[in-house]
Amino acid sequence: MLYDCRSPADRDRGIAAAIEAVKNGELVVLPTDTVYGIGADAFTPYAVKALSDARGGSQAAPPVLIGSRHTLDGLVFSLPRAARDLVEAFWPGALTIVVEHSPSLAWDLGGDADGTVAVRMPLHPVALEVLRETGPMAVAAANKVGQSPSLTADEARDQLSYSVRVYLEAGACPDPVPSTIVDLTGDTPRLLRAGAITLDQLRDVAPDILDERGA
Repeated sequence: MLYDCRSPADRDRGIAAAIEAVKNGELVVLPTDTVYGIGADAFTPYAVKALSDARGGSQAAPPVLIGSRHTLDGLVFSLPRAARDLVEAFWPGALTIVVEHSPSLAWDLGGDADGTVAVRMPLHPVALEVLRETGPMAVAAANKVGQSPSLTADEARDQLSYSVRVYLEAGACPDPVPSTIVDLTGDTPRLLRAGAITLDQLRDVAPDILDERGA
């Protein structure tokens, strides 16, 4: 089912349907401030596997989106000072941070299970409203592996079809630049992927960040 969140009534119904679907272990497509994402409850392993299968069997662990900065404290054992500074400066927004997650977390995001997780708080009202009710969601780009990212929910539906329970349409992404990814698991922050937030902007907050895109 596709809901047009540009209509207030449809938005309310759509968000309620998306929250219910996620809590039931089903998949949803929702807008973010970068591109549309396909999401599942991060703590429901079969839902995370269904997300991977829907995209065509991607082996990488999906990033986790959260609806509040405070949620981050529940996911990590210890957050480095640089991580707190970057989150304060750029969340909600197009910054993904890679941190060591708490070993007590009962989740299985797939991938190589190295004890780390990529986390982001998106700057989109629809996404935040869903996330604040569902809690952390595993979210990947809403497209088949190897295909172009979806810039609308309708485009995502063309690729993902009936594998997704709820599609939330909020119009075309205004600036479909991927998020910037920073690894904060070591002593020094490392830029892994340049995106909407530039290296110069990052260095205004974390001057010692290393650029390892070519590594």
